[in-house]
Amino acid sequence: MSDLHKWDVEDEQFWESEGKKIAHRNLWISIPSLLNGFAVWLYWGIITVQMLNLGFPYEKSQLFTLMAIAGLTGATLRIPSSFFIRLCGGRNTIFFTTALLMIPALGAGIALQDKNTPFWVFQILALLSGFGGGNFASSMSNISFFFPKKMQGLALGLNAGFGNFGVTTMQILIPLSMTFGLFGAMGGESMVLEATSGTLIGKIPAGTETYIQNAGFIWLLFLVPLAFFGWFGMNNIRTQQVSPDIRYPLVSFGMISFMLLISFLSAIFGLWLMLPEAVYGSGFYVPKEIALFIVIALTVSLLKIIPGKIGESLGHQYQIFDNKHTWVMSIIYTMTFGSFIGFAACFPLAIKVIFGYQHILIDGVMNHDIPNANGPSALMYAWTGAFIGALIRPVGGLIADKFGGAWVTHICSFVMILSVMGVAYYMKSAYNSATPEEYFTPFLILFLILFAATGIGNGSTFRTIAMVFPKEQVGPVLGWTSAVAAYGAFYIPKVFGEQIKATTPELALIGFAAFYIVCIMINWWFYLRKEGEFYNP
Repeated sequence: MSDLHKWDVEDEQFWESEGKKIAHRNLWISIPSLLNGFAVWLYWGIITVQMLNLGFPYEKSQLFTLMAIAGLTGATLRIPSSFFIRLCGGRNTIFFTTALLMIPALGAGIALQDKNTPFWVFQILALLSGFGGGNFASSMSNISFFFPKKMQGLALGLNAGFGNFGVTTMQILIPLSMTFGLFGAMGGESMVLEATSGTLIGKIPAGTETYIQNAGFIWLLFLVPLAFFGWFGMNNIRTQQVSPDIRYPLVSFGMISFMLLISFLSAIFGLWLMLPEAVYGSGFYVPKEIALFIVIALTVSLLKIIPGKIGESLGHQYQIFDNKHTWVMSIIYTMTFGSFIGFAACFPLAIKVIFGYQHILIDGVMNHDIPNANGPSALMYAWTGAFIGALIRPVGGLIADKFGGAWVTHICSFVMILSVMGVAYYMKSAYNSATPEEYFTPFLILFLILFAATGIGNGSTFRTIAMVFPKEQVGPVLGWTSAVAAYGAFYIPKVFGEQIKATTPELALIGFAAFYIVCIMINWWFYLRKEGEFYNP
Protein backbone atom coordinates (compact mmCIF):
# COMPACT_ATOMS: atom_id res chain seq x y z
CA MET A 1 0.00 0.00 0.00
CA SER A 2 1.54 3.32 -1.09
CA ASP A 3 -0.23 5.53 1.50
CA LEU A 4 0.50 5.29 5.24
CA HIS A 5 -2.34 6.61 7.41
CA LYS A 6 -0.68 5.70 10.71
CA TRP A 7 2.87 6.86 11.33
CA ASP A 8 4.41 7.49 14.76
CA VAL A 9 8.13 6.74 14.74
CA GLU A 10 8.63 8.20 18.23
CA ASP A 11 6.57 5.25 19.53
CA GLU A 12 9.27 2.61 20.13
CA GLN A 13 6.88 -0.32 19.68
CA PHE A 14 5.55 1.00 16.38
CA TRP A 15 9.07 1.74 15.16
CA GLU A 16 10.37 -1.74 15.87
CA SER A 17 7.29 -3.62 14.64
CA GLU A 18 6.44 -1.65 11.48
CA GLY A 19 8.18 1.67 11.06
CA LYS A 20 11.82 0.63 10.76
CA LYS A 21 11.32 -1.65 7.75
CA ILE A 22 9.22 0.89 5.85
CA ALA A 23 11.57 3.77 6.68
CA HIS A 24 14.66 1.95 5.48
CA ARG A 25 12.99 0.85 2.25
CA ASN A 26 12.10 4.46 1.46
CA LEU A 27 15.59 5.61 2.41
CA TRP A 28 17.36 3.11 0.14
CA ILE A 29 15.22 4.12 -2.84
CA SER A 30 15.62 7.79 -2.04
CA ILE A 31 19.42 7.66 -1.93
CA PRO A 32 20.14 6.52 -5.54
CA SER A 33 17.40 8.83 -6.85
CA LEU A 34 19.07 11.76 -5.12
CA LEU A 35 22.48 10.55 -6.29
CA ASN A 36 21.35 10.77 -9.92
CA GLY A 37 19.86 14.19 -9.26
CA PHE A 38 23.23 15.49 -8.10
CA ALA A 39 24.95 13.88 -11.08
CA VAL A 40 22.70 15.52 -13.68
CA TRP A 41 22.77 18.85 -11.85
CA LEU A 42 26.57 19.15 -11.67
CA TYR A 43 27.82 17.21 -14.69
CA TRP A 44 28.61 20.46 -16.51
CA GLY A 45 31.74 20.69 -14.36
CA ILE A 46 33.09 17.63 -16.21
CA ILE A 47 31.45 18.23 -19.58
CA THR A 48 32.97 21.71 -19.89
CA VAL A 49 36.48 20.33 -19.33
CA GLN A 50 36.01 17.88 -22.21
CA MET A 51 34.49 20.63 -24.36
CA LEU A 52 37.77 22.53 -23.93
CA ASN A 53 39.74 19.40 -24.78
CA LEU A 54 37.69 18.92 -27.95
CA GLY A 55 37.97 22.54 -29.07
CA PHE A 56 34.34 23.61 -28.72
CA PRO A 57 34.34 27.29 -29.84
CA TYR A 58 33.53 28.92 -26.49
CA GLU A 59 35.48 31.10 -24.06
CA LYS A 60 36.58 29.68 -20.69
CA SER A 61 34.49 32.30 -18.88
CA GLN A 62 31.45 31.22 -20.92
CA LEU A 63 31.91 27.60 -19.84
CA PHE A 64 31.98 28.67 -16.18
CA THR A 65 28.56 30.27 -16.76
CA LEU A 66 27.06 26.87 -17.69
CA MET A 67 27.85 25.60 -14.19
CA ALA A 68 26.58 28.87 -12.72
CA ILE A 69 23.28 28.60 -14.64
CA ALA A 70 22.70 25.03 -13.46
CA GLY A 71 23.65 26.08 -9.94
CA LEU A 72 21.23 29.01 -9.88
CA THR A 73 18.25 27.08 -11.21
CA GLY A 74 18.94 24.06 -9.02
CA ALA A 75 19.01 26.27 -5.94
CA THR A 76 15.89 28.18 -6.96
CA LEU A 77 13.94 24.98 -7.64
CA ARG A 78 14.72 23.89 -4.08
CA ILE A 79 12.44 26.64 -2.77
CA PRO A 80 9.18 25.07 -4.01
CA SER A 81 10.64 21.58 -3.56
CA SER A 82 10.87 22.30 0.18
CA PHE A 83 7.07 22.19 0.32
CA PHE A 84 6.24 19.40 -2.17
CA ILE A 85 5.97 16.66 0.46
CA ARG A 86 3.10 18.22 2.37
CA LEU A 87 1.24 19.12 -0.81
CA CYS A 88 1.88 16.03 -2.93
CA GLY A 89 3.32 13.22 -0.78
CA GLY A 90 6.76 11.63 -0.75
CA ARG A 91 6.15 8.83 -3.23
CA ASN A 92 4.47 11.08 -5.80
CA THR A 93 7.18 13.73 -5.48
CA ILE A 94 10.25 11.48 -5.65
CA PHE A 95 8.89 9.49 -8.61
CA PHE A 96 7.99 12.55 -10.69
CA THR A 97 11.07 14.65 -9.94
CA THR A 98 13.33 11.68 -10.70
CA ALA A 99 11.56 11.12 -14.03
CA LEU A 100 12.06 14.80 -14.97
CA LEU A 101 15.84 14.28 -14.92
CA MET A 102 15.54 12.29 -18.15
CA ILE A 103 14.82 15.50 -20.09
CA PRO A 104 18.18 17.30 -19.57
CA ALA A 105 20.13 14.02 -19.72
CA LEU A 106 18.70 13.13 -23.14
CA GLY A 107 19.04 16.70 -24.38
CA ALA A 108 22.70 16.94 -23.36
CA GLY A 109 23.48 13.68 -25.15
CA ILE A 110 21.98 15.02 -28.37
CA ALA A 111 23.47 18.53 -28.20
CA LEU A 112 27.03 17.36 -27.43
CA GLN A 113 27.25 15.41 -30.69
CA ASP A 114 27.91 18.62 -32.64
CA LYS A 115 30.60 21.25 -31.89
CA ASN A 116 28.52 23.81 -33.78
CA THR A 117 25.56 23.51 -31.41
CA PRO A 118 24.67 27.12 -30.48
CA PHE A 119 25.74 28.15 -27.00
CA TRP A 120 22.18 29.08 -26.06
CA VAL A 121 21.20 25.41 -26.41
CA PHE A 122 23.74 24.47 -23.75
CA GLN A 123 22.44 27.31 -21.59
CA ILE A 124 18.90 25.90 -21.80
CA LEU A 125 20.15 22.40 -20.99
CA ALA A 126 22.12 23.76 -18.01
CA LEU A 127 18.91 25.48 -16.90
CA LEU A 128 16.99 22.19 -17.09
CA SER A 129 19.76 20.41 -15.17
CA GLY A 130 18.48 22.39 -12.23
CA PHE A 131 15.84 19.68 -11.79
CA GLY A 132 18.55 17.62 -10.11
CA GLY A 133 19.47 20.39 -7.69
CA GLY A 134 15.88 20.98 -6.66
CA ASN A 135 15.35 17.31 -5.80
CA PHE A 136 17.56 17.56 -2.71
CA ALA A 137 15.07 19.69 -0.78
CA SER A 138 12.11 17.38 -1.33
CA SER A 139 14.21 14.27 -0.69
CA MET A 140 15.58 15.52 2.63
CA SER A 141 12.20 16.80 3.73
CA ASN A 142 10.64 13.43 2.93
CA ILE A 143 13.24 11.32 4.75
CA SER A 144 13.07 13.54 7.86
CA PHE A 145 9.51 12.29 8.46
CA PHE A 146 10.44 8.61 8.27
CA PHE A 147 12.90 8.46 11.19
CA PRO A 148 12.72 9.27 14.93
CA LYS A 149 14.65 12.26 16.31
CA LYS A 150 17.35 10.08 17.83
CA MET A 151 18.26 8.85 14.33
CA GLN A 152 17.87 12.12 12.42
CA GLY A 153 21.58 12.89 12.20
CA LEU A 154 22.43 9.46 10.80
CA ALA A 155 19.39 9.07 8.49
CA LEU A 156 19.68 12.54 6.98
CA GLY A 157 23.45 12.18 6.79
CA LEU A 158 23.11 8.91 4.87
CA ASN A 159 20.54 10.34 2.46
CA ALA A 160 22.50 13.53 1.86
CA GLY A 161 25.95 11.95 2.03
CA PHE A 162 25.31 9.08 -0.36
CA GLY A 163 23.14 11.41 -2.43
CA ASN A 164 26.12 13.72 -2.71
CA PHE A 165 28.06 10.76 -4.06
CA GLY A 166 26.26 11.62 -7.27
CA VAL A 167 28.95 14.24 -7.78
CA THR A 168 31.75 11.72 -7.31
CA THR A 169 29.95 9.01 -9.30
CA MET A 170 29.46 11.45 -12.14
CA GLN A 171 33.09 12.64 -12.03
CA ILE A 172 34.31 9.04 -12.30
CA LEU A 173 31.67 7.55 -14.60
CA ILE A 174 31.45 10.27 -17.24
CA PRO A 175 35.18 10.27 -18.17
CA LEU A 176 35.15 6.47 -18.38
CA SER A 177 31.91 6.36 -20.42
CA MET A 178 33.34 8.82 -22.94
CA THR A 179 36.20 6.46 -23.88
CA PHE A 180 34.10 4.07 -26.00
CA GLY A 181 30.88 3.88 -28.02
CA LEU A 182 28.69 2.65 -25.20
CA PHE A 183 25.44 2.95 -27.17
CA GLY A 184 26.73 1.87 -30.58
CA ALA A 185 25.27 3.53 -33.65
CA MET A 186 22.38 4.88 -31.57
CA GLY A 187 24.82 6.97 -29.50
CA GLY A 188 26.29 8.98 -32.37
CA GLU A 189 29.77 9.40 -33.87
CA SER A 190 33.00 9.96 -31.97
CA MET A 191 35.07 13.18 -31.88
CA VAL A 192 38.87 13.57 -31.76
CA LEU A 193 40.59 15.17 -28.78
CA GLU A 194 42.61 18.30 -29.57
CA ALA A 195 44.17 18.39 -26.07
CA THR A 196 45.12 15.79 -23.47
CA SER A 197 42.21 14.40 -21.50
CA GLY A 198 42.03 11.64 -18.91
CA THR A 199 40.07 9.33 -16.64
CA LEU A 200 40.44 7.97 -13.13
CA ILE A 201 43.16 5.59 -14.34
CA GLY A 202 45.34 7.89 -16.42
CA LYS A 203 45.83 10.47 -19.15
CA ILE A 204 44.40 10.17 -22.66
CA PRO A 205 46.56 11.77 -25.39
CA ALA A 206 45.39 14.26 -27.99
CA GLY A 207 44.23 12.59 -31.19
CA THR A 208 42.23 9.92 -29.34
CA GLU A 209 38.57 9.36 -30.20
CA THR A 210 36.04 10.24 -27.52
CA TYR A 211 32.25 10.12 -27.10
CA ILE A 212 31.37 13.23 -25.11
CA GLN A 213 27.64 12.67 -25.72
CA ASN A 214 27.73 9.70 -23.34
CA ALA A 215 27.97 12.26 -20.52
CA GLY A 216 24.23 12.76 -20.98
CA PHE A 217 23.01 9.41 -22.29
CA ILE A 218 24.63 7.34 -19.50
CA TRP A 219 22.15 8.58 -16.87
CA LEU A 220 19.14 7.21 -18.71
CA LEU A 221 20.35 3.71 -17.82
CA PHE A 222 19.75 4.52 -14.15
CA LEU A 223 16.86 6.99 -14.23
CA VAL A 224 14.37 4.70 -15.96
CA PRO A 225 14.56 1.87 -13.39
CA LEU A 226 14.78 4.37 -10.50
CA ALA A 227 11.51 5.98 -11.53
CA PHE A 228 9.97 2.47 -11.52
CA PHE A 229 11.29 1.70 -8.02
CA GLY A 230 10.14 5.06 -6.73
CA TRP A 231 6.59 4.50 -7.91
CA PHE A 232 6.22 0.93 -6.67
CA GLY A 233 8.47 0.98 -3.61
CA MET A 234 7.98 4.30 -1.83
CA ASN A 235 5.15 5.63 0.37
CA ASN A 236 3.11 8.75 0.99
CA ILE A 237 2.64 9.48 4.72
CA ARG A 238 -0.96 10.73 5.07
CA THR A 239 -0.81 11.89 8.71
CA GLN A 240 -1.68 15.46 9.77
CA GLN A 241 1.96 16.37 10.36
CA VAL A 242 3.18 15.26 6.95
CA SER A 243 0.84 15.04 3.92
CA PRO A 244 -2.79 15.11 5.10
CA ASP A 245 -4.56 16.17 1.89
CA ILE A 246 -2.87 14.49 -1.08
CA ARG A 247 -4.91 14.39 -4.29
CA TYR A 248 -4.68 12.03 -7.26
CA PRO A 249 -1.12 11.49 -8.58
CA LEU A 250 -1.77 13.36 -11.84
CA VAL A 251 -3.03 16.34 -9.86
CA SER A 252 0.11 16.19 -7.71
CA PHE A 253 2.29 16.07 -10.83
CA GLY A 254 0.48 19.11 -12.17
CA MET A 255 0.99 21.03 -8.92
CA ILE A 256 4.71 20.17 -8.89
CA SER A 257 5.08 21.21 -12.54
CA PHE A 258 3.32 24.54 -11.99
CA MET A 259 5.43 25.42 -8.94
CA LEU A 260 8.63 24.41 -10.76
CA LEU A 261 7.63 26.58 -13.73
CA ILE A 262 7.24 29.62 -11.47
CA SER A 263 10.70 28.99 -10.04
CA PHE A 264 12.20 28.54 -13.52
CA LEU A 265 10.78 31.92 -14.55
CA SER A 266 12.29 33.56 -11.46
CA ALA A 267 15.67 31.96 -12.16
CA ILE A 268 15.57 33.04 -15.82
CA PHE A 269 14.80 36.59 -14.74
CA GLY A 270 17.76 36.52 -12.35
CA LEU A 271 20.06 35.20 -15.08
CA TRP A 272 18.82 37.91 -17.42
CA LEU A 273 19.80 40.49 -14.81
CA MET A 274 23.30 39.05 -14.36
CA LEU A 275 24.53 37.37 -17.54
CA PRO A 276 24.05 39.79 -20.49
CA GLU A 277 27.28 41.71 -19.89
CA ALA A 278 29.36 38.61 -19.07
CA VAL A 279 28.06 36.39 -21.88
CA TYR A 280 26.89 38.64 -24.66
CA GLY A 281 29.07 41.72 -24.10
CA SER A 282 26.15 44.13 -23.96
CA GLY A 283 23.17 45.09 -21.87
CA PHE A 284 22.90 46.21 -18.27
CA TYR A 285 24.30 44.26 -15.35
CA VAL A 286 22.93 43.80 -11.84
CA PRO A 287 25.40 42.68 -9.12
CA LYS A 288 24.96 38.96 -8.48
CA GLU A 289 24.29 39.42 -4.75
CA ILE A 290 21.36 41.74 -5.44
CA ALA A 291 20.09 39.54 -8.25
CA LEU A 292 20.13 36.47 -5.97
CA PHE A 293 18.07 38.31 -3.37
CA ILE A 294 15.59 39.32 -6.09
CA VAL A 295 15.33 35.71 -7.35
CA ILE A 296 14.67 34.30 -3.86
CA ALA A 297 12.16 37.02 -2.91
CA LEU A 298 10.38 36.76 -6.27
CA THR A 299 10.10 32.97 -6.07
CA VAL A 300 8.76 32.98 -2.50
CA SER A 301 6.27 35.76 -3.29
CA LEU A 302 4.94 34.23 -6.51
CA LEU A 303 4.44 30.84 -4.86
CA LYS A 304 2.59 32.45 -1.96
CA ILE A 305 0.02 34.20 -4.15
CA ILE A 306 -1.01 31.02 -6.00
CA PRO A 307 -4.76 30.78 -5.38
CA GLY A 308 -6.46 27.80 -3.77
CA LYS A 309 -4.96 24.88 -1.90
CA ILE A 310 -1.33 25.52 -2.87
CA GLY A 311 -1.34 29.07 -1.55
CA GLU A 312 -3.15 28.06 1.65
CA SER A 313 -0.72 25.22 2.35
CA LEU A 314 2.30 27.38 1.64
CA GLY A 315 0.90 30.06 3.92
CA HIS A 316 0.91 27.50 6.75
CA GLN A 317 4.39 26.23 5.93
CA TYR A 318 5.79 29.75 5.56
CA GLN A 319 5.53 30.02 9.35
CA ILE A 320 9.14 28.81 9.37
CA PHE A 321 10.12 32.31 8.25
CA ASP A 322 8.84 33.74 11.55
CA ASN A 323 11.49 31.70 13.38
CA LYS A 324 14.85 33.51 13.55
CA HIS A 325 16.67 30.19 13.62
CA THR A 326 15.50 29.51 10.06
CA TRP A 327 17.63 32.43 8.92
CA VAL A 328 20.53 31.62 11.24
CA MET A 329 20.74 28.03 10.03
CA SER A 330 20.42 29.17 6.41
CA ILE A 331 23.64 31.18 6.82
CA ILE A 332 25.50 28.40 8.64
CA TYR A 333 24.39 25.72 6.19
CA THR A 334 25.47 27.94 3.30
CA MET A 335 28.97 27.87 4.80
CA THR A 336 29.08 24.04 4.81
CA PHE A 337 26.89 22.73 2.01
CA GLY A 338 27.15 25.86 -0.12
CA SER A 339 30.93 25.52 -0.07
CA PHE A 340 30.81 21.79 -0.80
CA ILE A 341 28.49 22.07 -3.77
CA GLY A 342 30.13 25.20 -5.18
CA PHE A 343 33.66 23.84 -5.00
CA ALA A 344 32.49 20.49 -6.39
CA ALA A 345 30.99 22.31 -9.37
CA CYS A 346 34.10 24.29 -10.29
CA PHE A 347 36.94 22.06 -9.00
CA PRO A 348 37.55 20.18 -12.31
CA LEU A 349 37.56 23.28 -14.49
CA ALA A 350 39.69 25.17 -11.94
CA ILE A 351 42.34 22.40 -12.16
CA LYS A 352 42.22 22.56 -15.96
CA VAL A 353 42.48 26.34 -16.19
CA ILE A 354 45.14 26.85 -13.49
CA PHE A 355 47.39 23.80 -13.96
CA GLY A 356 46.59 22.78 -17.53
CA TYR A 357 48.14 25.93 -19.00
CA GLN A 358 51.49 27.68 -18.63
CA HIS A 359 51.42 31.21 -17.27
CA ILE A 360 54.20 33.06 -19.05
CA LEU A 361 55.10 36.74 -19.44
CA ILE A 362 55.21 37.57 -23.17
CA ASP A 363 56.12 41.13 -24.24
CA GLY A 364 55.26 42.39 -20.78
CA VAL A 365 51.82 40.71 -20.76
CA MET A 366 51.01 37.54 -18.80
CA ASN A 367 49.72 34.82 -21.13
CA HIS A 368 47.46 32.04 -19.80
CA ASP A 369 46.62 30.20 -23.04
CA ILE A 370 49.70 28.02 -23.70
CA PRO A 371 48.89 24.34 -22.93
CA ASN A 372 51.01 22.79 -20.20
CA ALA A 373 52.18 19.33 -21.30
CA ASN A 374 53.22 18.49 -17.73
CA GLY A 375 49.98 19.59 -16.14
CA PRO A 376 47.73 17.12 -14.28
CA SER A 377 44.61 15.80 -15.98
CA ALA A 378 41.60 17.48 -14.41
CA LEU A 379 39.48 14.40 -15.08
CA MET A 380 41.91 12.20 -13.12
CA TYR A 381 41.54 14.22 -9.93
CA ALA A 382 38.12 15.87 -10.25
CA TRP A 383 36.33 13.14 -8.29
CA THR A 384 38.53 13.24 -5.19
CA GLY A 385 37.11 16.29 -3.46
CA ALA A 386 33.44 15.43 -3.76
CA PHE A 387 34.23 11.81 -2.86
CA ILE A 388 35.79 12.77 0.46
CA GLY A 389 33.13 15.39 1.24
CA ALA A 390 30.27 12.98 0.57
CA LEU A 391 31.90 9.94 2.21
CA ILE A 392 32.54 11.74 5.46
CA ARG A 393 29.14 13.43 5.69
CA PRO A 394 27.35 10.58 7.56
CA VAL A 395 30.34 10.52 9.92
CA GLY A 396 29.65 14.17 10.65
CA GLY A 397 26.07 13.27 11.54
CA LEU A 398 27.20 10.47 13.86
CA ILE A 399 29.76 12.67 15.64
CA ALA A 400 27.17 15.43 16.01
CA ASP A 401 24.64 12.97 17.46
CA LYS A 402 27.19 12.20 20.19
CA PHE A 403 28.84 15.58 20.87
CA GLY A 404 26.29 18.12 19.62
CA GLY A 405 25.93 19.80 16.25
CA ALA A 406 27.16 23.31 17.02
CA TRP A 407 30.56 22.27 18.43
CA VAL A 408 31.27 20.05 15.43
CA THR A 409 30.27 22.85 13.04
CA HIS A 410 32.49 25.30 14.95
CA ILE A 411 35.60 23.13 14.65
CA CYS A 412 34.93 22.50 10.96
CA SER A 413 34.67 26.25 10.37
CA PHE A 414 38.21 26.89 11.63
CA VAL A 415 39.56 24.05 9.49
CA MET A 416 37.80 25.52 6.45
CA ILE A 417 39.38 28.93 7.01
CA LEU A 418 42.92 27.56 7.31
CA SER A 419 42.60 25.22 4.33
CA VAL A 420 40.94 27.75 2.01
CA MET A 421 43.67 30.31 2.72
CA GLY A 422 46.29 27.66 1.94
CA VAL A 423 44.54 26.83 -1.34
CA ALA A 424 44.49 30.56 -2.20
CA TYR A 425 48.26 30.81 -1.64
CA TYR A 426 49.15 27.88 -3.89
CA MET A 427 46.57 28.88 -6.49
CA LYS A 428 48.14 32.33 -6.75
CA SER A 429 51.61 30.84 -6.99
CA ALA A 430 50.54 28.43 -9.76
CA TYR A 431 48.70 31.09 -11.76
CA ASN A 432 51.88 33.14 -11.97
CA SER A 433 54.23 30.30 -12.90
CA ALA A 434 55.45 28.75 -16.14
CA THR A 435 55.51 25.42 -14.28
CA PRO A 436 52.27 25.46 -12.26
CA GLU A 437 52.37 21.68 -11.75
CA GLU A 438 55.00 22.25 -9.03
CA TYR A 439 52.25 23.62 -6.79
CA PHE A 440 49.60 21.03 -7.57
CA THR A 441 50.25 18.55 -4.73
CA PRO A 442 49.85 21.01 -1.81
CA PHE A 443 46.93 22.63 -3.66
CA LEU A 444 45.18 19.26 -3.96
CA ILE A 445 45.85 18.17 -0.36
CA LEU A 446 44.53 21.42 1.11
CA PHE A 447 41.49 21.33 -1.16
CA LEU A 448 40.72 17.78 0.00
CA ILE A 449 40.97 18.90 3.64
CA LEU A 450 38.56 21.70 2.77
CA PHE A 451 36.12 19.21 1.22
CA ALA A 452 36.36 16.96 4.30
CA ALA A 453 35.56 19.86 6.62
CA THR A 454 32.52 20.85 4.55
CA GLY A 455 31.31 17.23 4.60
CA ILE A 456 31.51 16.86 8.37
CA GLY A 457 29.93 20.30 8.77
CA ASN A 458 27.04 19.28 6.51
CA GLY A 459 26.19 16.39 8.82
CA SER A 460 26.49 18.46 11.98
CA THR A 461 24.20 21.24 10.74
CA PHE A 462 21.45 18.69 10.05
CA ARG A 463 21.70 17.56 13.66
CA THR A 464 21.27 21.16 14.84
CA ILE A 465 18.20 21.70 12.66
CA ALA A 466 16.58 18.47 13.87
CA MET A 467 17.02 19.53 17.50
CA VAL A 468 16.12 23.22 17.24
CA PHE A 469 12.85 23.04 15.28
CA PRO A 470 9.55 21.29 16.08
CA LYS A 471 8.88 18.08 14.13
CA GLU A 472 6.41 19.56 11.65
CA GLN A 473 8.89 22.31 10.70
CA VAL A 474 12.03 20.18 10.36
CA GLY A 475 11.22 19.05 6.80
CA PRO A 476 10.40 22.52 5.39
CA VAL A 477 13.38 24.07 7.23
CA LEU A 478 15.74 21.42 5.84
CA GLY A 479 14.41 22.13 2.39
CA TRP A 480 14.60 25.90 2.74
CA THR A 481 18.12 26.01 4.21
CA SER A 482 19.32 23.60 1.52
CA ALA A 483 17.79 25.89 -1.11
CA VAL A 484 19.63 28.95 0.16
CA ALA A 485 22.88 27.02 0.56
CA ALA A 486 22.59 25.54 -2.93
CA TYR A 487 23.15 29.00 -4.39
CA GLY A 488 26.79 28.20 -3.65
CA ALA A 489 26.63 26.06 -6.82
CA PHE A 490 25.92 29.31 -8.68
CA TYR A 491 27.91 31.82 -6.69
CA ILE A 492 31.26 30.02 -6.36
CA PRO A 493 31.64 29.09 -10.08
CA LYS A 494 30.47 32.60 -11.01
CA VAL A 495 33.05 34.26 -8.74
CA PHE A 496 35.77 31.84 -9.89
CA GLY A 497 34.95 32.61 -13.51
CA GLU A 498 35.13 36.35 -12.88
CA GLN A 499 38.41 36.14 -10.99
CA ILE A 500 39.94 33.79 -13.58
CA LYS A 501 39.08 36.39 -16.21
CA ALA A 502 40.67 39.06 -13.98
CA THR A 503 43.72 36.74 -13.49
CA THR A 504 43.32 36.86 -9.68
CA PRO A 505 41.58 33.55 -8.78
CA GLU A 506 43.00 33.60 -5.23
CA LEU A 507 40.82 36.61 -4.35
CA ALA A 508 37.72 34.43 -4.65
CA LEU A 509 38.99 32.12 -1.90
CA ILE A 510 40.02 34.99 0.36
CA GLY A 511 36.47 36.31 0.13
CA PHE A 512 35.05 32.91 1.07
CA ALA A 513 37.37 32.79 4.12
CA ALA A 514 35.98 36.14 5.29
CA PHE A 515 32.45 34.70 5.07
CA TYR A 516 33.49 31.69 7.16
CA ILE A 517 34.74 34.02 9.91
CA VAL A 518 31.32 35.68 10.03
CA CYS A 519 29.67 32.25 10.27
CA ILE A 520 31.88 31.29 13.22
CA MET A 521 30.68 34.33 15.13
CA ILE A 522 27.02 33.60 14.28
CA ASN A 523 27.30 29.96 15.33
CA TRP A 524 28.92 30.92 18.64
CA TRP A 525 26.33 33.61 19.42
CA PHE A 526 23.27 31.45 18.87
CA TYR A 527 24.40 27.93 19.74
CA LEU A 528 27.60 27.96 21.80
CA ARG A 529 26.78 30.58 24.43
CA LYS A 530 25.45 28.81 27.50
CA GLU A 531 23.05 31.69 28.15
CA GLY A 532 21.58 31.37 24.64
CA GLU A 533 18.20 29.82 23.77
CA PHE A 534 19.88 26.62 22.54
CA TYR A 535 23.28 25.38 23.64
CA ASN A 536 25.10 22.93 21.37
CA PRO A 537 21.89 21.32 20.10
